Amino acid sequence: MRSYWLWIVFLIVSAPVAAQKDSLLQLEEVVVSATRQERRLGNVAIPVQLIQRKQIQQAGSMRLRDILQEQAGLQLVNGFGAGLQMQGLSPEHTLILIDGQPLVGRTSGVLDINRISVSGIKRIEIVKGPSSSLYGSEAMAGIINLITDNSVRNKGELSLRYGVADPNRHFGIPFGASSLQHTEVDGRASFQLGKWTIKQSNNYLYADAVSYRPMSQDRIARPINRFTHQTIVQTSIGTKMDLRWLARVNQDRFQQQFSVSNNGSITTSFGRELNTEWNIQPTLTYRVTPQLTLSSKAYWTNYTGDQQLRFSDRSDSLYQDQFAQRLARIENQAEIKRARHAVVLGFGLQAEQAHSTRYDAYDSKKENSVRYGFAQWEIKLNEKWISTIGARFDHHRLYAAALTPKWAIRYQPNTRLVVKASVGQGFKAPDFRQLFLNFTNTAAGGYSVIGSVDAIRVINNLEQQGLIADRKPDYSKLSLLRPEFSTGYNAEIHYRFSASVETKFSLFRNDINSLIDVRQVATRIDGTQLFSYLNVNKAFTQGVEFGFQWQVRSRWMISSGYQYLETGDKEERRRIGDQQEYIRDASGASRLMKISEYVGLPNRSKHQAQLKISYEKTPEQFINLRLLYRSRWTVANSNGNSSYDRSDEFASGFLLLNMSAGFSLTSFLHVQTGIENLLNYKDLFYQPTLQPRTVFVQLRCMLWSQKIKTDSSL
Repeated sequence: MRSYWLWIVFLIVSAPVAAQKDSLLQLEEVVVSATRQERRLGNVAIPVQLIQRKQIQQAGSMRLRDILQEQAGLQLVNGFGAGLQMQGLSPEHTLILIDGQPLVGRTSGVLDINRISVSGIKRIEIVKGPSSSLYGSEAMAGIINLITDNSVRNKGELSLRYGVADPNRHFGIPFGASSLQHTEVDGRASFQLGKWTIKQSNNYLYADAVSYRPMSQDRIARPINRFTHQTIVQTSIGTKMDLRWLARVNQDRFQQQFSVSNNGSITTSFGRELNTEWNIQPTLTYRVTPQLTLSSKAYWTNYTGDQQLRFSDRSDSLYQDQFAQRLARIENQAEIKRARHAVVLGFGLQAEQAHSTRYDAYDSKKENSVRYGFAQWEIKLNEKWISTIGARFDHHRLYAAALTPKWAIRYQPNTRLVVKASVGQGFKAPDFRQLFLNFTNTAAGGYSVIGSVDAIRVINNLEQQGLIADRKPDYSKLSLLRPEFSTGYNAEIHYRFSASVETKFSLFRNDINSLIDVRQVATRIDGTQLFSYLNVNKAFTQGVEFGFQWQVRSRWMISSGYQYLETGDKEERRRIGDQQEYIRDASGASRLMKISEYVGLPNRSKHQAQLKISYEKTPEQFINLRLLYRSRWTVANSNGNSSYDRSDEFASGFLLLNMSAGFSLTSFLHVQTGIENLLNYKDLFYQPTLQPRTVFVQLRCMLWSQKIKTDSSL
């Protein structure tokens, strides 16, 4: 805790760095993610961060990755796409939702947020800390909820964005031979047909990009095509009932060529990858009385991935990786409001299915079902105190049930100060990949990953055939996986110094038990590795976050934010404290390791900061400058001991500078231009997806806009 106080003093003295305008006090905003019902942000006990449509638009963001990488306390990690860390927990512990329903299609635990278009998204709600009490598995770290546009308006809008970069020059030349170019077209329309309101959005991206696969050694540009379509249909049935139907489809197509180094050998391959996802979400809401609202929701989603590669040294070869995941859910919820009380009750049934060439055979289906129920009680104790208590029970067919409670309190003694605190449990159930994966990646040197259900049987069979050179110590830990559990503590203070200056300060801690980790359990006689999944660790993450916002006169805004993060494996820390862990000094001699040399869990940065300076005359006439900083992080244990320390392999920290500006040519035609990665930072090995300095221009045309007259509330 001493390090916390040192950073608090530093922040107070030096006028901190980085956060966003919408992450601080905005008492009139409505949020749903923290409580599963619409509540004024100023009355919510659980910390919530909002990103509004205007902020997304002025940053020039059309992909979820672009806007989330600029938020304090969120770290992007590269693996199989761009994954999202929250409060130091890995991407597989962060749940990505659209209107409260989960997106599927993870690769190695990562849901690639590059694939998610923000077209048709009105706002993004971020809840940090365990949210399993309302949303179940995968919400250990928190949730990102994409809220679609629910406005009632006749509107048509079309935008075109073109960007260019060149990895070999200071600036890219449009249509140049060595330039990396992207073109993105976005169209949105809403209109009324009788009693029905229909909203549509379409987004298409064509971009030159490089391989984002782990261990890839070259950066050959290959085109990516991404298309997203979203349709929302809504109507009122009488004065008390609303019907809403959301349909969304997304398709990605990659041309690929890359070389992968593993175990001393290099494998070069080329081919294509095709990923398709669709979601259907009908919702029926019935306002029985002003105090009682009932809602029924159904949700179907399907994700398929198909990768086909050929090896350069064998033209007749074919490597095919197919994966399909389906999820169906039916959920009913009741909201009861009376005087100082608000109660949410709900229950649901979920069925999930996956089949893949990674699971023995593509026609071998793996299935699981979940029955769940949740309840939450919010009570306004008096004008200063609000308390929220909730819990959820999940019963999985494949493994043990999970009960996850949560309690939060909010205290506002005056108009300047708001204090929030919460404690809750989160859990992450083993997924199909961890249970059933049986996958040999010949495109990456021939390593194999085996699901925990089959690992012992597969390795024993290989050993009987004389194909196993040795078993690793972690082989003895193989058993049926248990769910991961975490207990999270969060405290947050908002203080408004004046009408123009406000701050946010928060502390968090997560204690994780039965952490699921992938470990090498054996080696084949040809030197290739066999990996599987184990419940091995007890870990923790903890840190502080600080945000600052200053409205300078009427048109200038300075906002900043900062996160300091500590992580660790409790068993590793115990061994160091008991003087059982060694480290090599500069001369190569071994000595006892000090606790101060331990750096914690890999792929986490201790320091992260953002700074934004903006000028806004109108929402369409603005200029902003956004500075992003992330300190170095460990990527490999390279000095021979079992802990990550200061002598291991690190990726360098980086500083990114983005800027954008907008102005209006006419009342319906707007222009936006900007430069991303203005400092032209490059790290081809550890940040392969980071594009060089990119200049873009975007034209946005308002085709029509008229408020729809209606006597009912949709």
